[in-house]
Formats: sequence, C-alpha cells, structure tokens
Amino acid sequence: MKIKTLTLALLAITIMSCNTGKKSNANPEVSGNDAEMTTPENTADVQSIENTKWIITTLEGQDMSDREENGQVIYFTLNSEDNRVNGFSGCNSFMGTYKLEEGNRISFSQMGVTKMACPDAKIDESQILSVFEHADNFTITDGKLALNKAKRAPLATFKKGVMEDESIVGKYWKLKTLQGQDVQMADNQEREIYFTLQSQDNRVNGFAGCNTVNGEYTLEEGNRIRFKGMMTTLKACPDVDVNESEFLEVFELADNYTIVDDVLSLNVGRRAPLAVFEAVYFD
Repeated sequence: MKIKTLTLALLAITIMSCNTGKKSNANPEVSGNDAEMTTPENTADVQSIENTKWIITTLEGQDMSDREENGQVIYFTLNSEDNRVNGFSGCNSFMGTYKLEEGNRISFSQMGVTKMACPDAKIDESQILSVFEHADNFTITDGKLALNKAKRAPLATFKKGVMEDESIVGKYWKLKTLQGQDVQMADNQEREIYFTLQSQDNRVNGFAGCNTVNGEYTLEEGNRIRFKGMMTTLKACPDVDVNESEFLEVFELADNYTIVDDVLSLNVGRRAPLAVFEAVYFD
C-alpha cells in the first residue's frame, strides 16, 4: 500500500514538472535586448513623415519623375504644429488637415483647392487629390513614402525633397485670385493689386486697385498671421472697375497662410484660400 501511494505521488510530481516546462517554453521571459528584437523592423516612425517635403514619384504605378524634370514638382508636406497638410497638385495649391494613428494609419480631410486655370497642364489634378481622399495607411521603405488603401498596391509613392525657407516677409505679393476668381488688371488701373510685409515695425503696405493700403501684421508659429489697423487713402476712382472692399476683407478675415513655390495663399481656418498671390522679383 505504501509503495502504491509513493508511486502515485512521484507520478503526480512528474506530470506537474512537464506542464511547468511546457508553459515556460510557450511563454519565455524576454530580456531587454530580446524585447527590442521582437519589434517589427518595418514599423515607421510617425515623426519621420511630418515636416518633410514629399515629392511624387509614382501615381497608381505610373512613373511621375518627368514632372519634376519639367519643373512641375507635385508634392505635399505635413505640418506637425497644427496637423495641416499643404501641397501642389500640378496647377493648383491644396490644403487640409490630417490625422495619424498607431499602426501607420493616416487620414486626410477634404482638401481646399485654389482655382487657377492651367490649360497647358498635362495632368488630371483630381487623380492627385484622390490619393488623399482614399489613403488610410502609409509605409516607408528605403526612405520612400507610400500612401496606401488597405493592403492594395500603393496609390502613390513619394521621395524626400528639400524643405525651403519660403518667407512671407520682404516680398512683393501680386494678387492672382480673389475668392477663387482670377483677377485681371483693368486697362485704366494705375498698377496691379499687391501688398508687401516689411520686417521693420511689422508694417503692411499695398495697393487695392485705386487706393494705397497700410497697416500692421503679426506672425506666429504654424504659419499663423494677423492683420490690424488696416487703412486706405480716400481717393475716388469711379472709372476703375475694381471692388476694393473685397480685397480689404481678406486682411480682415485671414488667420493663416501657405506658400508653395512662390505662390502665397491667405486663408481663414481650413477653408479654401481667400486670396492667392504670386511673388514678383525686381532687378
């Protein structure tokens, strides 16, 4: 009887030891170095896609490098300061917002787009904007970014470009579009409509079509801008076909700006631009 009891006890101990061994093999303890090795190598750093100029290289599998060679650089940037996206789609500038989540998830708002007419443009801009409409994740391979929809082939791929310090201050900004409409200079207009920002005393100077304009401005991080104390001369120009009040309203409403290849957009919130200007350089 004692022998049978001893045998059963030894058998129970043996079974428990085997189970413990199996559990240990199924859930091994991971040391600090080993834990690092379990992290997927292709997990992209979220910060690595922000504050970078991304130039398109392929669109739906088609090579787009010839666009850059022709000086038509199609690109976008993500600004981590306020989660804004800005870019150029071949003719027009676009802007909106984006959201990043774990697992390389990304989503974009509906884009606001300027309304420049480019009859010579050799690309359907809606194809570019469609990428941001449908993309829901991204990958980075060898420094190149792919915007994807689910697990399908990339919608578009991009390479890193050089971020340019495009200052809004000290440039002559000529009006191109106002509330989405192209602006043409009247035949009897004294000069084109424009404005400049002077770094000294933060002064604004310009011309609204008949009267000169002056005031003050303030700049803040994240391309924020405010105008105040805007005044005009009181000259009457009954024969000049221009609505100065619409132009002056831009300075009243604008609270942020974007600059893409010497094209400036003054915006309010995240809507389409109030007005678009181009930089003019004089010898």
